[in-house]
Amino acid sequence: MSLNGRSEHVGNLISDAARAFTENKLLPRVDVLALQEADMCTLRTGGHHVAKELAEQLEMHWSHAPAGIPRGIPPVKRQWWLDFEEPIALHDEGDTGVALLSRFPLTDVTRIDLPWHECPWRPRLAMAATISVGSNQIRIFNAHVDPHAAIDGQLAQLEVIAAQAEAATVPTIILGDFNTLSKQKCIDTRAFLESRGYTTPIPTGTATWRGGGLRMHADWIFSRGVKIERWGVARPLNVSDHWPIWAEIVIGQD
Repeated sequence: MSLNGRSEHVGNLISDAARAFTENKLLPRVDVLALQEADMCTLRTGGHHVAKELAEQLEMHWSHAPAGIPRGIPPVKRQWWLDFEEPIALHDEGDTGVALLSRFPLTDVTRIDLPWHECPWRPRLAMAATISVGSNQIRIFNAHVDPHAAIDGQLAQLEVIAAQAEAATVPTIILGDFNTLSKQKCIDTRAFLESRGYTTPIPTGTATWRGGGLRMHADWIFSRGVKIERWGVARPLNVSDHWPIWAEIVIGQD
């Protein structure tokens, strides 16, 4: 696909996502949106700044934390189901990262660098922001956990996030792509966060990602001090290799 063709294709996907997040068909109209692998002006996205453009179409506030991809460091071959996707080019001037989009203002936005060892070409990070809804506040943590790491490496990354969440004085949500690409990683990740007072309504093993003919439970929403009334997986929205997961929450109630 030519660069112009790719740019048009990705632009269409961004518009498809914006419609899906507002038309109330596959999922409720979105008030807060967390993105992982949100590319910023990379060749593989045809030069699009995904978070910025999606936020503009949704008329949302937004913040993007770039990963800081090191230039010229080639990826190491790992599990085949993690290597089929197109990598960012070695000397691409763009970047990827995580982002939060919100209809409500984002305050106290914080970048969280995570310990990472398995993939020197891809720094791992999370971000946090406080969202105010009337007189109520909620602290949201958006994570992209390393898919290449063993479970102890993944839990070390979640430990950093959980420690920062512990300092919050308002209800908290920890969500994102945890890359729990095995049954045991799902079990251990869930147990880790539940031991810290978090709950999730999502049954272990719910497919949220597919690739190479596989379907796995990669994405989660955990909450503390927040009631989740409904949740779901927005299938068959095909703007990503992940299906969006969503939750409707209630805050400000005992």
